[in-house]
Amino acid sequence: MDINEILKKQPILLFDGECGFCNRSLLYFLKREKNKDMHFASLQSKVGKELRAYFEIEEKTDSVILIRDHSAYIKSCAALRLFPYMKGLWPLMIVFVIVPPFIRNWVYDLIAKKRMKIFGRVQNCELLPKEDKERFLDL
Repeated sequence: MDINEILKKQPILLFDGECGFCNRSLLYFLKREKNKDMHFASLQSKVGKELRAYFEIEEKTDSVILIRDHSAYIKSCAALRLFPYMKGLWPLMIVFVIVPPFIRNWVYDLIAKKRMKIFGRVQNCELLPKEDKERFLDL
């Protein structure tokens, strides 16, 4: 799949496929997602690497990345922009976008620094329903 075909799949969420916390968060998101229009790829996949190169995001970046409307959002900016895609009261969390990014990203980095120690690494993703599995661009 070339980059233009990949970009047609927006919104796309890139996540750390080796991180236990990221995988659990993704499963949590999938259970609460509104319209099932998000696509996914791990940062370590070919698709993830191509998208990072296209948006000129450093290869060492291991943050969640949301690609939407031909823009890439990283760290807390990405995380907050996921809430409108969720059911229930979660979309109200977007209000935290008013907090300056340097504060939000400090909290994000604090959690990110400890995520592997607390949740460990995963070898492979949990089994997903067929309709969800089809939205993963790197499976």
